[in-house]
Amino acid sequence: MQYGDFTELAKFYGNRPGYSKAVLECLKNHVFHQVKEGKVADIGAGTGKLTENLQSLGLSGYAVEPNEAMRAEAKKNIGANQFVWSTGSAEASGLKDNCVQWVLMGSSFHWTDSAQAVKEFHRILVPGGFFTAIWNPRNIESSDLHKRIEEAVYSEVPDLKRVSSGKSVSTQEMEEKLLYGGYFKEILFMEAPHVEVMTKDRYMNTWRSVNDIQVQAGEEGFRRILEKIEQIIREYDEIEVPYLSRSWTVQSCKK
Repeated sequence: MQYGDFTELAKFYGNRPGYSKAVLECLKNHVFHQVKEGKVADIGAGTGKLTENLQSLGLSGYAVEPNEAMRAEAKKNIGANQFVWSTGSAEASGLKDNCVQWVLMGSSFHWTDSAQAVKEFHRILVPGGFFTAIWNPRNIESSDLHKRIEEAVYSEVPDLKRVSSGKSVSTQEMEEKLLYGGYFKEILFMEAPHVEVMTKDRYMNTWRSVNDIQVQAGEEGFRRILEKIEQIIREYDEIEVPYLSRSWTVQSCKK
């Protein structure tokens, strides 16, 4: 398995949670208070976790995803779809100039060439439009159970380096990336906790959907990680998983 290749993980990816409704509602109000409400683009849409959230807010537009297996899962799992799905990437979305008011990337901006991505988002946004990068890391410190699980992961891979779960992303780092080239301005940071209640099967499948840990642990190491987690949760009927949606939003400087 290679970094960023979700082909074999797509079948598990739908088990992941969506994002904080509070964060997305606040961002929607912020964006459409300043630009006329219109289309949005979910770039790196995966299996449509963020897309579904946006649909629930009454939004419509485009879902762009480079991986065929991920798009196939999205089409199977998402019902009435207000988004047009297509092949593309953050650096080359395939969308037209000035076609959307808001661009978002859910748990995927860290896979991009950020300099090329912000240039592309500036191109497809209307003047004054917005871009949001959002992540959904587990809020590990709020739960003794999840602290134990995290310790089990690191006991197998002591030098584990997350590509990015969004937990360690700083506003300074995001300013450097999002404001590069002068395409965007006025960074806004927002975060909020939320809890997802999962069956044990679903919870284990969220782990099976993780790319960077599998790459670093290797096949056997990752198998041992899953066995350790299963042992820790063996007495639970359901797992309460705490998350912390964290977002950074900028406005296009396009006139």
